[in-house]
Amino acid sequence: MTTTTTAPTGPATAERSGLSFGGVLRSEAIKLTTLRSTVWCFAIIVLVTVGLAFLLAATFFTPAPLPDDGVQAVWVQVGTLGITFSQLVVAVLGALVITGEYSTGMIRSTLTAVPRRIPALAAKAIVIGVATFVVGLVSVLAAAFLPAGILAGNGAEPDFADPAAYAAFAGGALYLALIAVLSLSIGTIVRNSAGGIAASLGLLLVVPGVLSLIAAITSTEWLQNLSQFLPSALGNVLYAYPQDTGPVPDGIVALEPWQAALWLFAWVAVAFATAAVLIKRRDA
Repeated sequence: MTTTTTAPTGPATAERSGLSFGGVLRSEAIKLTTLRSTVWCFAIIVLVTVGLAFLLAATFFTPAPLPDDGVQAVWVQVGTLGITFSQLVVAVLGALVITGEYSTGMIRSTLTAVPRRIPALAAKAIVIGVATFVVGLVSVLAAAFLPAGILAGNGAEPDFADPAAYAAFAGGALYLALIAVLSLSIGTIVRNSAGGIAASLGLLLVVPGVLSLIAAITSTEWLQNLSQFLPSALGNVLYAYPQDTGPVPDGIVALEPWQAALWLFAWVAVAFATAAVLIKRRDA
């Protein structure tokens, strides 16, 4: 006589196997660091950020001495200029982290190992967010300090003890990290590499351009204000050096860096919550 036994599945399996969130984090970290696309994307971020910093520092010219805040603003711009391009690389990487698993079918193994699903998505978000923040911060600081001698020789010697400048550098790294998590969430919603990348890049590039064009043609105030709450515009506030540029026109919104950070977190929270609901309900 033979006896057939059925292995338990679902959450009970995960609990019995001793699966912990720390183990899920380690698994996702291994996945991310062993992908060639990750190495290439992070290398491109470093090279582009530092390369553009040297280019801007070498070509900078001022006919008259700048005020102190003007010098600091130039220094911050040198360090953060590459973020404009790095955000596109980060958006692609963030989408590929999840859509690559859907295209290869590896997502089935991931969700089998983590039946509750949301911890797997959260681990992916934490890993890609932390990794992008670290790489972004290192890139921005390298871009700020390495060409500083060239910038000083061209008439803009920065104050290296300025906390506002370091807040802008950290804001730039935070922006890249949040864009990575936002793109990860969009990729989870779309479940397709081309669609996820197109949606992320469209949000960063196409939508701001369209809104700005319509606002300029129609002189519509609310459209101008709406564009200030798009992720790319919020990022510009995060990594800009604070300067007194005069009064803001009546009816036009001007956000402080902390307000921009809150709105950007709101974008990420809504996208991640939507992705979490869908990954829980849909089949792999």
